[in-house]
Amino acid sequence: MPARSDRPTLLYQLYCGLTSVAGPLVWRTVRKKLQAADVPDTRQQERLGHASLPRPDGRLIWFHAASVGETLSVISLIKRLGERSPDAEFLITSGTPTSAALIEKRMPPRTRHQYPPLDTAGPVQRFLDHWRPDAGIFVESEIWPRLIVKASNRGVPLALLNARLSKKSVEGWKKRPQTARFILDHFTLFLTQNDQTAKNLIDMGANAERVQPGTNLKAMSDPLPIDQATVDDIRAQIAGRPIWIASSTHVGEEETVLAAHAELLNRRPDLLLLLIPRHPERRGEVTDLLNSAGQSAAFRSKSEKINAQTQVYVADTLGETGTWYALCPIVFLGGSLREIGGHNPFEPAQAGAAVITGPGYFNFAETFAPLIDSGGATEVNSATQLSGAVANWLSDDAALHKARAAAKSCVNTQKSALDGVIDALCNNLNLT
Repeated sequence: MPARSDRPTLLYQLYCGLTSVAGPLVWRTVRKKLQAADVPDTRQQERLGHASLPRPDGRLIWFHAASVGETLSVISLIKRLGERSPDAEFLITSGTPTSAALIEKRMPPRTRHQYPPLDTAGPVQRFLDHWRPDAGIFVESEIWPRLIVKASNRGVPLALLNARLSKKSVEGWKKRPQTARFILDHFTLFLTQNDQTAKNLIDMGANAERVQPGTNLKAMSDPLPIDQATVDDIRAQIAGRPIWIASSTHVGEEETVLAAHAELLNRRPDLLLLLIPRHPERRGEVTDLLNSAGQSAAFRSKSEKINAQTQVYVADTLGETGTWYALCPIVFLGGSLREIGGHNPFEPAQAGAAVITGPGYFNFAETFAPLIDSGGATEVNSATQLSGAVANWLSDDAALHKARAAAKSCVNTQKSALDGVIDALCNNLNLT
């Protein structure tokens, strides 16, 4: 392996130059998205490094998460870390308005949220000048070269937590070994989701002594919130009918789900499907699919009620998934019938559900593997297999109970690793 150097590589310098030139264009694009989400102007300016909140006194531990899933996993970690370090303050940065709204609802003590700076010179400098973090923890695959290098150069110890890199990303970095080593050498600690990611990081140039295989941080997230009044109301509308859930479905998946539901309706005409599209704004497209399938539906966003003729209830709202999981112990998790990567199975498992998935869950391979091995989850490849899995659990209470217990046990086993994660962060980043 070539000798390490603290000197920036030509590729890194080129990146900094190009992002500086493209900065105004990137800002216009980012700002349009924030405006479309009704984010106030003062908060939009956070992307330019202009803080909307004062820096608290004392030690500040900074977490950067990409979006909603990563943010949820960070919240529970901050709660536990706050108990370990009662004098510490916390900052979460995340890039999406949805994650910002979620954090506001579930903000841990002594924590505040900001949008991250664009990875250009001015915003990064203003961000670091204002917040002066004592440690920085980047979650999953959020690699922003300038932000990482500049923070490290100021003496901020950095960790990459829950590290997950796609095969394409790994191969891309391997083609640029000097720059990969230069960026990765600014991290004090890497905690990976699995052994393969640990190996990939080392192959890319990370210092092997700083790499520790860990567990999927999302397994440690707090259970999704439940609105009990809504649960009671919808349960009354369901009126004792059998029900199953298809959650976080994407383009190209609802067709399979609705075909499976049609097969199930032939056996159980009173069966109800609770359909939760990953992107609620697709309700028009989902409506067309329902019409083509000839299945009657009620929409949550329209405050429509479930009646005896309703075959599909479309939960096309944000922030209520935990409430829907409380209604049913059988959940098909989308993002898996196509090569999308899947979604976090620990969320339905924590709610006490048995999980069904398609084969395309590669982003959560290390999470699904023990779930499937334990019997807490099952994999399907077609509408017929999906309807068969649902029918089996609907008709066999003992099998469903066994699957639900296995899923819950798998989550609890993963949660026990949280103390190890906190110990590693505290020891390597001097957090206590």
